[in-house]
Amino acid sequence: MKKNWYMLAGSILMAVALVAVGCGKGAAPAAPAVEIKVGALQDMTGATSDVGKDEALGVVEATTYFNDQGGVNGKRIKLFQYDYGYRVPEAVTTYKRFRDFDKVVSVLGWGTGDTEALSPTVTKDKIVYLSSSFSGALCNPEKTPYNFVYSSDYSTKARATLQYWYDNYWMKDPRYKADREAGRKPRFVFFGMFASPYATAPVAAIKEQAKALGFEILNDQDVSLFALDTKSQVLAVKETPPDFVWHGNTTMSVATALKDFYSMGLTGPGKKTMHGVNCWGVDENLIKLAGPACEEVVTAAVCAYFGWDYPLRNTVVQYCQKLNPGTPLDSRLIRTVQGWVKVGLMVEALKDMDNAGELNLAPEALATTREGLKKYLEADFSSFTSQLGLPEYVCTDKDHRPSGKIVIAQIQGGKIVDRGVLDMKAKFASEWPKWLGY
Repeated sequence: MKKNWYMLAGSILMAVALVAVGCGKGAAPAAPAVEIKVGALQDMTGATSDVGKDEALGVVEATTYFNDQGGVNGKRIKLFQYDYGYRVPEAVTTYKRFRDFDKVVSVLGWGTGDTEALSPTVTKDKIVYLSSSFSGALCNPEKTPYNFVYSSDYSTKARATLQYWYDNYWMKDPRYKADREAGRKPRFVFFGMFASPYATAPVAAIKEQAKALGFEILNDQDVSLFALDTKSQVLAVKETPPDFVWHGNTTMSVATALKDFYSMGLTGPGKKTMHGVNCWGVDENLIKLAGPACEEVVTAAVCAYFGWDYPLRNTVVQYCQKLNPGTPLDSRLIRTVQGWVKVGLMVEALKDMDNAGELNLAPEALATTREGLKKYLEADFSSFTSQLGLPEYVCTDKDHRPSGKIVIAQIQGGKIVDRGVLDMKAKFASEWPKWLGY
């Protein structure tokens, strides 16, 4: 019964999206427009829906905006948006629907587990798959040539977050001075769901970075994506408290862990235990959920946070109000902006393909068009992504990591503030090629 409800809810949401994106209210009947079909896999009801619902709104709003601007050189985008509840089997089924029934040109994907599970099929089918999973395993085109991510990979983000903390806190902050002078190593621990491919995706990379910086690595702590109580995990590290905790989950369970660290006196003003969080665990809701417990949290931002100053902000806000006036702006998240980045990159690539005369939408040419889109995402779209707070997007046929430039963000005074860009590719030039693919 529950599964049937999810399927019904997904179908209703998909239908609403199609109406919002494909039609104009009150428009007079007209000749059918040329349509470019794109699939969007979303989590609106599952384990990551705390971040997924807002991105789904952004995807529809961005698609509507681009259609209002003429679509792809006059060709409208028809979006097929489905909620798969963060369940891999349903993702596989939905992908097959995109491929065989909806006849999409490309797919906007979601989670790490499902995207990695689908990658061999995507490679075989030669369909471009631009996902919201930034797993490093998806970034080596020798192994996953049709997988793309729209922001720097999780591993680079994690390395950068740790590096920022080490350079600015362990090496400079007075609270660690006595420990440094005594020769004590900084302590690192991972908090996240062991069974989640998303949560664990960057763990090997960040531990490698920690070891290179001389950290002592403590025992990992298994924390569910649904966690409402993490006191046992915090107690497990309390006797030898970590200096840096890396959280791999999404906002809701990260907030739970931070509050438990705070209530047990390990985290707070002047305390030594600080927190780095993967990008899906820090958004505007974290401050509402965790309050003072999230002060000083550090993360690597995907793009601009919703309320930051970025060139397209007024347009993003306009379409939030136009399409979803019932959703207050103060409840919007960075995830909305991420939806715009994802859709915008696909539109830019499709425009380039059309300008080259290779966007053939005839049914008999679909396979060739799907395959051909790949080289148009292997490009420099930095002029577009910078409008949404993403420093660069530069992919090649040898490397699908779109950026080594990481925007560091931190919660300070109850707000998410910009701490500048850390260029990991430049800082670790000799290691950068070795880091590809994990």
